[in-house]
Amino acid sequence: MIHRFGAIQGAAVYSGLLLLSLLLVGLVVGVSVGIGDLPIPLSTTWLTVTNRLGWTTAELNRIHETVIWDYRLSRALVAAFCGAGLALCGAIMQALLRNPLAEPYVLGISAGASTGAVAIVILGLGAGAISLSAGAFFGAFAAFLFVALLSSGTRGAADRTILAGVAASQLFNAVTSYIVTTSGNAQQARDVMFWLLGSFGGVRWPEFMLVSAVVGLGLAACLLYAQVLDAFAFGDEAAAALGVNVGRARLALFLITAMMTATIVSMVGSIGFVGLVVPHAARFLVGPVHSRLLPACAVAGAIFMVLADIASRVLIPQQVLPIGVVTALVGVPFFSVILYRFQRAS
Repeated sequence: MIHRFGAIQGAAVYSGLLLLSLLLVGLVVGVSVGIGDLPIPLSTTWLTVTNRLGWTTAELNRIHETVIWDYRLSRALVAAFCGAGLALCGAIMQALLRNPLAEPYVLGISAGASTGAVAIVILGLGAGAISLSAGAFFGAFAAFLFVALLSSGTRGAADRTILAGVAASQLFNAVTSYIVTTSGNAQQARDVMFWLLGSFGGVRWPEFMLVSAVVGLGLAACLLYAQVLDAFAFGDEAAAALGVNVGRARLALFLITAMMTATIVSMVGSIGFVGLVVPHAARFLVGPVHSRLLPACAVAGAIFMVLADIASRVLIPQQVLPIGVVTALVGVPFFSVILYRFQRAS
């Protein structure tokens, strides 16, 4: 009886923390919308949203309303969903590969996306009929298929996947460097480099609709596999003994991860360390059980990415830093701590 009461109390505390975290996401999104060359109060942002939803009919400055709805709000929401998706993918990869240093780009998806983007921008593949985002998406999935072919098999699947991801990353990075070096001019190389480091500058409502759908469906699908991910923590053989179809579950989770990562990278570029740092922070707060860990990763990733986007716009006056630079400034020290603790534990 006491144990049951404790479980109910723990679930209530977790639900309360999750609700507060969602409110915090809304707050940081509102703060992000108000920051820029034209400062906008949080109350104006709220009234703009409620006006658009038909809840209120407040009189607002048309310039403020246009800036909020057509530019800043979509950017902040895309940043939130990208952070949530990358953190979610990082937690899945760390569970599947049983490696605390795993992150979404271990499958070589980022390198494949960069090759696809460079092929569109510099080589002009598609003759203008294919956008940069579409080219990056196709490149990302080409890298995933390459890794899937190299890592096929059940014995030593985690190690094979990591090695295949390293090989794919090296191959596609080499192809990207070759194209930029031999075919691109200085301006094209600069544009590609800025995109590769990540940017939310060009995202609008269509991008939000896509990334919210992909990440939302990805989170729902991963929650269905929460107990399977818990079983993977004990190894493939233990998971199989518990009745898990290891090969099918691994393939399904890799596909979900690849879809989310490819969509995000094709949209905003390669943003590192989010999928590495956030799952560990979330695991510290809510524990390793994936039914709680996955939502916590999504919320924490959203908050982290929006705050990083704010920092990218305010650290240097009159200049926007690539978002990947900001996440690296936070992620590298944290990565070093994780690596140090991992080495001591082993």
